Amino acid sequence: MSDILNFSNTLKMWYLMNKRDLPWRKSKDPYLIWLSEIIMQQTRIAQGTSYFEKFSEEYQDVFALARADEKQVLNHWQGLGYYSRARNLLYTARLIVDHHDGKFPDQYKELIKLKGIGDYTASAIASIAFDQPHATVDGNVYRVLSRFFGLSTPINNSKGPKEFKALAQQLIDKEDPGTHNQALMEFGALVCVPKNPDCNTCVLNESCYALQHKRVNQLPVKLKKLKIKKRNFNFIVLNVKGESTFIRQRKNKDIWQHLYEFPLYETSQTLTDDVAIKNMAAKEFDLQGSYSIKKMNHDPVVHKLTHQTLYTSFWIIETDENLPNTVPWTDLDRYAMPVLLQNFVDKYRG
Repeated sequence: MSDILNFSNTLKMWYLMNKRDLPWRKSKDPYLIWLSEIIMQQTRIAQGTSYFEKFSEEYQDVFALARADEKQVLNHWQGLGYYSRARNLLYTARLIVDHHDGKFPDQYKELIKLKGIGDYTASAIASIAFDQPHATVDGNVYRVLSRFFGLSTPINNSKGPKEFKALAQQLIDKEDPGTHNQALMEFGALVCVPKNPDCNTCVLNESCYALQHKRVNQLPVKLKKLKIKKRNFNFIVLNVKGESTFIRQRKNKDIWQHLYEFPLYETSQTLTDDVAIKNMAAKEFDLQGSYSIKKMNHDPVVHKLTHQTLYTSFWIIETDENLPNTVPWTDLDRYAMPVLLQNFVDKYRG
């Protein structure tokens, strides 16, 4: 018991002296904690902080977020990726307003029922906002616990998460669970980093299993990742008189769901000629008059996602024909688009 207490106390003392000054740490408001946790999923602190500040200023409480339009929220989210997080954020905000009078549940078992909230986020809100003793386990926690205690169970198989969660729960400081959880995660982010940690100055080095057994670079154990899927995208970009274009919303169950895009033609290989594009463009836009076609980029634009790599070509269709349902180029900023396409639009419009 004393070892567990020393582990927690040492981390908390380190944390109080070394923690980063992050905006969501200045409040115990469950709304702000929830907002920060959702934004920071799959996002670096440096990038996510500005998004948190923007969201918390635009939507100062759950009522303001619940009133927001989905397109507006997706626009603010643009650049963070994993857009299902933004849609779940809006759905849950509306549910909390409609069914909980705008008040977040203060119990883990109720928090985890909310859409987009899993074990980690529910534990973070419960412990930080409501002082409930629920341990948070993220990549940083996996790393600290596996190295300090010498755990070799893979963190991404069926057994690993349960084993690490049980240990983290055993270690938690029931008197101050919020500070304990944040200290453990911060320690993994700043000291017990993935590569080349400074073990000589680590406050836990005297009892660290990995350091004593020269296994720091071997822990935590993670099973080999799934093979990255390669996809060839061809976007057909209509340019009517240099004034307008055509976009549509993605409806299928795929990446970028509900975001806007130019008509897409996916192929098994990179296209080297425009025959297929001409046929698709004529059918897509019902072109009757003359038009020209050119490939914007000689080499495909490479865009990497978590489990996919996109090789993208942009084909420009120039026409003076009056076509229905086009959107002025100057209005595209009103539509939430993937970063890949937004970057293209910015470059193309100059």
